[in-house]
Amino acid sequence: MTKAVIFDMFETLVSLFEGRTYFGEEIARDSGADLNEFRREWHAIEKDRSTGVYTIEEGLELVFKKLGVYSEEKVKQAAEGRRMSLQDTFSGIPEESLELLRQLKSRGIKIGLITNTFSDERDFIRESVLFPYFDVALISYEQGLYKPDPALFGKMVELLGVAPEECLYVGDGGSRELYAARDFGMHPVQCTWFHHMAFEPHIPCPILDEFDHADRQSEVLRYLE
Repeated sequence: MTKAVIFDMFETLVSLFEGRTYFGEEIARDSGADLNEFRREWHAIEKDRSTGVYTIEEGLELVFKKLGVYSEEKVKQAAEGRRMSLQDTFSGIPEESLELLRQLKSRGIKIGLITNTFSDERDFIRESVLFPYFDVALISYEQGLYKPDPALFGKMVELLGVAPEECLYVGDGGSRELYAARDFGMHPVQCTWFHHMAFEPHIPCPILDEFDHADRQSEVLRYLE
């Protein structure tokens, strides 16, 4: 019997492709950096940005200095571009996502969050209308760990007071999260309701035929038993 549902955040409960987007292409353009060089250096510190070593501003400063394009104003501009994009993301939370969380609460199902998140994303998550629904929220920036580290899944079940086999894990599949959930003993479900919004090279994960799927938020409920 399912006692808990664990969610990913981005491309699961909300989408970064909602409204304005501000990805590496825009940051490189606005800073005057070469796009390929920016991508290389930005991805090289992704783990550190995800696990609390650098704030988003510190990461931008580090990369801009390495590429020889640094100015305080450019860091502020890039951080503000991300903030505006995230504002659209969290202003556009689908009612279907909220209704799913309400349905789970009404059934006495515990709700968890495991998300790989930078400092600015962490702030938006904690301030969002979604956050009060989570019984436990494990945010990589705060935990010093990121998916697919099994320690995050272990900490989640411990804090929720459930066994892995009593958990449904719902995510788009990025960061090999579905494999990690399955290996830990949870029932993974790939959500695909935001999949049509993503565009290259930012598609987090293709459709994975080896997992169960939910094409709409309400379809998650059919996997509870």
